[in-house]
Amino acid sequence: MRRAFAPRAATLAAASALAAAAAHAAPYAIDPTHTFVYFELPASRLSTQRGRFDRTQGEVEFDRLGRSASVEVRIDMRSVSTGVGALDARLCSAELLDCEAHPQAVFRAAQFGFGDSGLPTQASGTLTLRGRTVAITLAARRFNCYPNLLLLREVCGGDFEATIAPAAFGIPSGGASGLPERMPIVVQVEAIKQ
Repeated sequence: MRRAFAPRAATLAAASALAAAAAHAAPYAIDPTHTFVYFELPASRLSTQRGRFDRTQGEVEFDRLGRSASVEVRIDMRSVSTGVGALDARLCSAELLDCEAHPQAVFRAAQFGFGDSGLPTQASGTLTLRGRTVAITLAARRFNCYPNLLLLREVCGGDFEATIAPAAFGIPSGGASGLPERMPIVVQVEAIKQ
């Protein structure tokens, strides 16, 4: 006797297929017009000098349902911009960032924390700067995804914050360097689903 087709079995098969498809992280390309790395420098204990790196590139893999992600952000160190040309030149000097010998910094992360919404709450990985690689964790202060009506693609992004120690990268701090021992950074990132 031939067995009748079971709708429940078909539903389970379809659900399994969808779950398998969703388990793969989708590729996103970092949007360089909306991705910047900001930093803060105290100025003689008065105001705070802020700057950013204007040029970035990178890729993201993101799977909200599977709660997994990876990211690589490449930062052009020569694009440092504080609004003060003399300070930019000083930061790029061989003593500090050494932009000539080390024109690129790279942040890579594959360990992410996720909240109840399935969106990232933190990213743990490494920052390579001046040829030294140091472990770093960035906390997500905001993160969201939305369908961009101009691009007709999903865009995800947010602000990720951390504090780094310049000395860990061989950059002098305190004294004549003018750099703090602990420097706040913010990575503003947006990525477009491919």
